[in-house]
Amino acid sequence: MAANEDQEMELEALRSIYEGDLCFRELSPVSFQYRIGESGDPKAFLIEVSWPETYPQTAPVISMDAFFNNTISSAIKQSILEKLMVEVEANLGTAMTYTLFEYAKDNKEVFMENQPVNTVTSVSNNISTGTPDVPPSKKKEKKEQLSKTQKRKLADKTDNKGELPRGWNWVDVIK
Repeated sequence: MAANEDQEMELEALRSIYEGDLCFRELSPVSFQYRIGESGDPKAFLIEVSWPETYPQTAPVISMDAFFNNTISSAIKQSILEKLMVEVEANLGTAMTYTLFEYAKDNKEVFMENQPVNTVTSVSNNISTGTPDVPPSKKKEKKEQLSKTQKRKLADKTDNKGELPRGWNWVDVIK
């Protein structure tokens, strides 16, 4: 019976931690999904954690069988699951679902470094699959794409340094 009390407490904690987090999904009171990475990110993946009756004394069931993961090779899924199981062994007997999700988030780049990214340009595809032993560079933040007309309007409003002219937001008091 004590295990169920532990599960109740962890369930409440997960609900409060991930409230409003679009990556988190409670499938049932003992089964949860978490998406690691933004939707549309080719290296994003989904982890499903289910608790057996004797959890947290026994390991949770971790699965990557979700349809979302169809583009990920089975070898990479297997390696991610193996790394997560090492973390499970280290945390046996304690509430670990949050720990597992955070561990996966922190190690996303390492987990997915050998996952080829399906891109339109064949040049970058050859580079990414041809040299798997080169460590992946830090992921660049995506900048907001502006159309040519948006860029022109922005250039008209700003000086050559990209700054707005002095007084651009002043109000004409005389009128």
